[in-house]
Amino acid sequence: MDRVELAAFLRRHREQLRPEDVGLPAGPRRRATGLRREEVAALAAMSADYYTRLEQQRGPQPSEQMLAALARALRLTGDERDYLFRVAGRNAPTAVVATTHVAPALQRVLDRLSDTPALILSNLGETLVQNGMAQALYGDRSHLTGWARSEIYRWFTDPAERLIYPEHDRDRQSRALVANLRAAHGSMGPRSRAGELVRVLTKVSPEFAELWERHEVAKRFADHKVLVHPQLGEIEVDCQVLFTEDQSQALLVLTAAPRTEAAEKLQLLGVVGSERFDTAGPS
Repeated sequence: MDRVELAAFLRRHREQLRPEDVGLPAGPRRRATGLRREEVAALAAMSADYYTRLEQQRGPQPSEQMLAALARALRLTGDERDYLFRVAGRNAPTAVVATTHVAPALQRVLDRLSDTPALILSNLGETLVQNGMAQALYGDRSHLTGWARSEIYRWFTDPAERLIYPEHDRDRQSRALVANLRAAHGSMGPRSRAGELVRVLTKVSPEFAELWERHEVAKRFADHKVLVHPQLGEIEVDCQVLFTEDQSQALLVLTAAPRTEAAEKLQLLGVVGSERFDTAGPS
């Protein structure tokens, strides 16, 4: 671990970022042009004291998970992320870390979306990052680990995952998810994580195994869909998708037509966030 280089690298990239680059307000009393240490720490979900010690060349060696979080917080490119790992005394990022590192270009777009649900997915359906509106709509997925991070895995193993879609639309969603995985499998190969996910799901889900044998291939997300919120009910949304150049990640943005009931429900989501509604009313 090269503490001197690690500290300098973190400080330089922190100072190069502006609050607006990461979706933060500049504030009236800001002296430094870059981000504050506590802002980087918050973006990386670590304590400000821990991050400060890293910049002061006295912190403990960060774990792979911590380094991945710092790379995302500082909006590092793939090459910059790899360099961060090396100066921190870690091997090159594992396949899981490398493939789930958020593409900076998509992250910059997401940073500017605060008034409508938006999230970034890997080609295996893993939620890499979501804004507050998406958390309010889908729930906070940041705590999920292992295959449970993949919406494809959850769809075929956890019945509760399907509640966000109306019952009549669930068969179509099942086919769409399998078709997306087939596309990822074709580009990544049978020995990749896509191939591993196929083998896992084939063993545990007869429905998945049957759909997989149809050999349907498509990178598709319905342009118009109905989602079901546990308190607000059905919300009609349009789904727009922006892919990275290599098609490995996708930014999903959900909007509703202006002056509709769905638009009003999204506005209400923005007000209450992920807090639960009291549908029973006063007792």
